[in-house]
Amino acid sequence: MNMRQQPAVVRPRARGTERSSARRAELIGIGRKLFADTSYDALSMDDIARQAHVAKGLIYYYFQSKRGYYLAIIHDSVADLVTFAASGRELAAVDRVHRTIDSYLRYAEHNQAAFRTIVSGGVGFDAEVHAIRDGVREAIVGTIAEGAYGRSDIAPLARMGLLAWVCSVEGATLDWMDHLELSRDTMRELLVKTLGGALRAIEELDPSYPAPQPARRED
Repeated sequence: MNMRQQPAVVRPRARGTERSSARRAELIGIGRKLFADTSYDALSMDDIARQAHVAKGLIYYYFQSKRGYYLAIIHDSVADLVTFAASGRELAAVDRVHRTIDSYLRYAEHNQAAFRTIVSGGVGFDAEVHAIRDGVREAIVGTIAEGAYGRSDIAPLARMGLLAWVCSVEGATLDWMDHLELSRDTMRELLVKTLGGALRAIEELDPSYPAPQPARRED
């Protein structure tokens, strides 16, 4: 007796995955609003579930823990900043630098709690938050290097000079958020000017990395 081959069972796995991804993205979007100006310790899981209008178990299902949820939110919000910094290659170098610094300040201004977490290193000593912070730093260093030198693979001295500037920007931005004595436009122009100083210092120590024309002082 010949057995007819049974058709394979097709499970709606892809559709379920899409729904799951959409639900996860929705929860992250909610979390970005909740944690924009509220610290990690200030919200309990009960608070989050109540304000998000979801069951607490749903958050645990997708993120395993409060920390996992918070890290996912930071990853998502920082990804926007890093992607934006890496884009705009069609712009003139000075315009791209202005845009990158402006977007950095806007992110800090509208995501103050997350920004403080990233810059300070997270919840306690958090290696994952440190990795996120380092990724943002490298993205900005790469953007500045491409604008100034036409490439991101630069020598250690040039990289350190740009990294030192980025680290100073972090500290200055924290102080700016605390006092708000300067407008964002003024703060942006100040940071652009200090970048010019860093680029000139790099050239002085390594002439193979000349500062671009906009960073030069007029005689």
